[in-house]
Amino acid sequence: MVDRKPDVWEGHTLTIRHTFNAPRALVWEAWTRAEHLAEWWGPESFTNPRVDLDLRPGGPINIDMLGPDGAMYPMVGVVREVHEPERLVFVSGPCDDTGTPMFEVLFVATFVAESDITHLTLELRVLTATSVAGQYLQGMEAGWDQSLAKLDRFLVVATNN
Repeated sequence: MVDRKPDVWEGHTLTIRHTFNAPRALVWEAWTRAEHLAEWWGPESFTNPRVDLDLRPGGPINIDMLGPDGAMYPMVGVVREVHEPERLVFVSGPCDDTGTPMFEVLFVATFVAESDITHLTLELRVLTATSVAGQYLQGMEAGWDQSLAKLDRFLVVATNN
């Protein structure tokens, strides 16, 4: 049984800034269309066999990430705000074997256009965390760096098509 007491990670914040050589409309689409999200979400060597996204406040987000070791890592969440194409807010977290989130993170993604480039600011705040969360949260920054690198590659292909 997983310990459900508050963890030291609760309240932890991380801000990531990244610039994409792609127009904001395309970057927004990559974040808000399930078939595009499936192409880049998660660290290197992870794939996403299932991405369900209902892009409206209260809409669910469900992503199953498949690790290179063959393990499935399901994630559940809910959309909080959609302000196309400037801001997307949602809460999500990976689930344990019983389908209960091990931690929940508030994501606030802000997209700023500057000609044909897009500046992303991604603010993450750990809302809840169990005692096992630390092993996953320690890699949050590295995981997001890898995800955004995958998104860069996806956008290069999408821009050239």
